[in-house]
Amino acid sequence: MIRIAIVDDHAIVRAGLRQFFAEQMDFSVVAEAANGRDALDIVRGGEVDVIVMDISMPDQSGVDALAAIKARAPDLPVLILSGFPEAHYAVTLLRQGASGYLNKDCDPEEIVKAIRTVYRGRKYITAGVAERLAEGLGGGQADKPLHEQLSERELQVFLRLAKGETIGHMADSMSLSVKTVSTYRTRVMDKMGLASNSDLTYYALKNGLIQ
Repeated sequence: MIRIAIVDDHAIVRAGLRQFFAEQMDFSVVAEAANGRDALDIVRGGEVDVIVMDISMPDQSGVDALAAIKARAPDLPVLILSGFPEAHYAVTLLRQGASGYLNKDCDPEEIVKAIRTVYRGRKYITAGVAERLAEGLGGGQADKPLHEQLSERELQVFLRLAKGETIGHMADSMSLSVKTVSTYRTRVMDKMGLASNSDLTYYALKNGLIQ
C-alpha cells in the first residue's frame, strides 16, 4: 500500500484527489495539509511514502516547503502537482529534489502513474520536461529563462520578493540574517538584470510564476 499525503491549499482539490485515489487498490491517503508548514509536520511523523504537493500556497510556498522536506527526509518522494505550466517550474524543482512535476490539467491516470513511479524511487519526467532538460544540457545557461539560472535559495528569495515580502520578514521566516537575505537579493538582481522589486514582480507575473 502506497501511503500518500496531499498538500494543497484548496479543500476541493484535496477532496477530489482523495476520492480519485480511493479508487486505486494500492493507494491510501493517510494525511492532508493546506500549507508547507503542515506538510513538514506530516514528514516529521514519518508515516507517509509519497507527498503530492502544490507549489502555490499561503504562509510557505511549495518551493520553500520542498527544500524543507528534502532537508528533513532526502529520500521521500515529492510529486509536484501545480496549476503552473511545466515550462515555468518543472526543471528548476526537479533539480531541487522533486521526484516529478505535473500540471493539474493532466490526465488523472497520469497522476496515478507518476505516484507509482516515484514510489519506486524513480523520477517521473514528462516528454516536455525531458526536452527542456536536454536543451539545458546542450545549450548551457544562455538558453535558459533567467529564473532557471537561480540557485535554490535565490529562487526562494526571488519569489518572496516578487510577492511583496519584506527582507526583514524573510530573514525571520527563513532563519537567516537580514544581511544574508540582502546579499541573495543582490545576486538575484544581478543574475536577472533587474533594478527593483517592482521589476521582479513584473517578471514573475509576466512569466506566470506568481498569481
